Amino acid sequence: MTDLRRTPLYDLHTELGARMVPFAGYEMPVQYPLGVMKEHLHTRAAAGLFDVSHMGQVIVRASGYEAAALAMEALVPASIAGLGEMRQRYGFFTNNAGGISDDLMLANRGDHLFVVVNAACREADIAHMRAGLAGCEIDEITDRALLALQGPQAEAVLEALVPGAAAMRFMDVAILGSDWGELWLSRSGYTGEDGYEISVPDAQAEALARRLLADDRVEAIGLGARDSLRLEGGLCLYGNDIDATTTPVEAALDWAIQKIRRRGGVREGGFPGAEIILDQLENGTARRRVGLRPDGRAPMREGTPLFASAAGGDPVGQVTSGGFGPSVGGPVAMGYVGADHAAPGTALFGEVRGKRLPVTVSELPFVAANFKR
Repeated sequence: MTDLRRTPLYDLHTELGARMVPFAGYEMPVQYPLGVMKEHLHTRAAAGLFDVSHMGQVIVRASGYEAAALAMEALVPASIAGLGEMRQRYGFFTNNAGGISDDLMLANRGDHLFVVVNAACREADIAHMRAGLAGCEIDEITDRALLALQGPQAEAVLEALVPGAAAMRFMDVAILGSDWGELWLSRSGYTGEDGYEISVPDAQAEALARRLLADDRVEAIGLGARDSLRLEGGLCLYGNDIDATTTPVEAALDWAIQKIRRRGGVREGGFPGAEIILDQLENGTARRRVGLRPDGRAPMREGTPLFASAAGGDPVGQVTSGGFGPSVGGPVAMGYVGADHAAPGTALFGEVRGKRLPVTVSELPFVAANFKR
């Protein structure tokens, strides 16, 4: 793993006994001695601390926020100019075929736009913004770590250290002073739980993490539990559930395209693949991302083909993410199926090691979100 990058928390991870694995070009903790199952359940019950410093942090400046936001709307279908000050929104870059080239978070920080992108796509995303955002200054932030504190106790834990955090609502952003320097907070995350993402100066990241972990309500959580939490939350993993060949409508992410960017809206279209995506919003798609509940105890992993019957016939879909859901108490999965098979309650069969096992199309999420709205 010598060519892999390390986050400012690498030494802390190893000290805590984490099992480190390659992930998106970094050495990252997949689990700690507590184990994936207990890490998952602890996050649902109290608070989990995640190192997400591998994500890209980018500031986009123009002559003002509106100019930066309108420029960004040429690359993403979301309403960025309509985002309230100190508010954040989920969005995605699209390509000319309507596919998703990455998903990202975008925040209105008053006079500029703050963007968080996936680690594996960071270099391509920054090049995409530099090429596509005429008149904007694109600054990658390279001296700040990113932590995520997630779970029902996250608010109480963070408020005790950073007064003002509790006043934030879901998708608020704030810049607050602290004993660990200026913190850039967002009340968001990717577990389906209430919580925060905390951008902290590199030099202070370990001290802040240690202080959070000194609270009995907080445990260090690795990539394994992060994946099972987001899967139970029905949240897409880029590269698995969404990629350059899947459109936002196929991925059931219609909700992230506001009315103002759709046909008839004041700022209709204007982003890559707009004609394809706007047509799909009106007329539907041939396939759709759905939740899947295998009937037995056997998980259906990524790549499992799905069939309409117990024998014969061509596949009607495929699993894109799957595993055991500790909070659900059984296997859960997501995947794409033909539109004729996408209704909740539809009985299908997943082929696991040559044997077709029953699975039922399910509503998402598998565990209701616990956001403070």
